[in-house]
Amino acid sequence: MHRTSLRRVAPVALLLVLVPFLAGCLRVQVSMGISADDRVSGQIVAATVPTDENDGGPQLTPPESLAGKVRVEPYKRDGYVGSQAYFTDLSFGDVQQLGAMNEQAAGQFQLELRRSGDIVTLDGKIDLSDVPTQGTDVQFTVAFPTRVATTNGTREGDSIVSWKLAPGDASRLEAEVRYPDPSTRSFAGWAGIAAGVALGVAVVVGALAWLARNREAPIGSGRRDSSAPPNDDARV
Repeated sequence: MHRTSLRRVAPVALLLVLVPFLAGCLRVQVSMGISADDRVSGQIVAATVPTDENDGGPQLTPPESLAGKVRVEPYKRDGYVGSQAYFTDLSFGDVQQLGAMNEQAAGQFQLELRRSGDIVTLDGKIDLSDVPTQGTDVQFTVAFPTRVATTNGTREGDSIVSWKLAPGDASRLEAEVRYPDPSTRSFAGWAGIAAGVALGVAVVVGALAWLARNREAPIGSGRRDSSAPPNDDARV
């Protein structure tokens, strides 16, 4: 693959969400939303059924590079324990770093977000071959900023797609949407502002020129002719 900027191609390796807890029930829930500015926000739940009272489940630790953008809280619900991470305003490149949140993760989860012009493509592979089939709940949901053109997931609306992944097997995640490149949109906005400023300057210059012309013009009918006889009414 040719090297491109992180804004154009952003491999996403969320390895943290599929920690291979082979001896217990596993719950993984990933939900994220992609904005029209290619910013990503969402949350990750990684939890298992505890083996004893001291078992806190999988722990997620955000990398220092994402300090201030990722917040982690304990998770305890429906008999599952673990951790829940909230992330906001991530770039496609930032999302790639979420894979460092759990050192025990292997390569079961690989996801790529790619932009080519106005087309954004999601392509992922999730390998649950070594995950127990009983008591496993793995879900992935993405909300896009516009209608999804094609996908192999379940449509929850025009712009939301979800996948419920089967344990004991490998699955693919595919979706494609079309919306304007934010860098192109920003340039168009700047061009509009520049045009507005130019128009405003032209109006001001025209107004000044008009005023200057009228100051230099001779006074019209209001100017008195010195050769005319004086008005009799003005005599004393």
